[in-house]
Amino acid sequence: MFYRKSEEFGIALRILSGLLFAAMVVVVKMVSEEVPLGEIVFFRSAFALFPLVIFLHIRGEFPHGLRSNRPWGHVLSSIFGVAAMFTSFATIARLPVAEATLISYLSPILTAIAGVMLLGERITTFRVCGIAFGLAGVVVLVLPELGVQELDMRRLIGLALGVITAILTALALPMTRKLARFGESPGTIAFYFAVTSTLGGLVTLWSGNWIMPETQTLILLILAGLFGGFAHIAMTLAFKYAEASRMAPFEYVTLIWVVLADVLIFSLPLSPAFLLALPIILTGVAIAALEGKIRRANTIENQKFEH
Repeated sequence: MFYRKSEEFGIALRILSGLLFAAMVVVVKMVSEEVPLGEIVFFRSAFALFPLVIFLHIRGEFPHGLRSNRPWGHVLSSIFGVAAMFTSFATIARLPVAEATLISYLSPILTAIAGVMLLGERITTFRVCGIAFGLAGVVVLVLPELGVQELDMRRLIGLALGVITAILTALALPMTRKLARFGESPGTIAFYFAVTSTLGGLVTLWSGNWIMPETQTLILLILAGLFGGFAHIAMTLAFKYAEASRMAPFEYVTLIWVVLADVLIFSLPLSPAFLLALPIILTGVAIAALEGKIRRANTIENQKFEH
């Protein structure tokens, strides 16, 4: 009974983290027309540090817990993560938040491609089918733009940036998992990522296009950071109480929040292309996830057999 309650608490935290991430995306969308991209990245990252530092202090991991035996691993992982944040926010500025979020779900599928190309992993039926469905979903999103005389270049660039974001995320995730396997805590990984992305955003100050935000815009920028920081904390705690495979289906609850945001906050109708692409891309993600689940189950069975 205690295990079940703990697992339910972990699932609730995973749903909460999705809601907080969705809130962050909505806030970024609200300020994207007024605030330069680098400035948004800076505020999102700098103010995420406040809840992260408090969280690490409560866990007794600050500051001595930030020592790492693999500093260059953090640097490399964070570089890909920061690049993904820049392209993600640029995508959000150009697309409805529901579409931007849907495209981000390509990253597990693209991780399979990275495994084959970079790690020499074998090509499986699951991976081929997952990739096929993922690419088909993107094609469904793009086709309506190609069928008109005047191309909506802003939207096409947004779709391209969304795919680039998924690729960068797919490259960053294996590095992050490797750091975790070598004993780096999730909170520490999140802290170094926030520091790196803060510096990455700050570098753009020299471009000369930063603005002095008005009070309302400043509040929204601060909220973007706080939402992002608390979302990381909720996700970290969720994995403490429930297995990743148990929480995986609840990751897609985030789509509900962003769809509601498009309709209720931004007054954007759901496009037919989105409604067609939604089940196609999610099918590809489900197939990619199923392979991982079967592999883990086989590993457990083999370990039992060996013992």
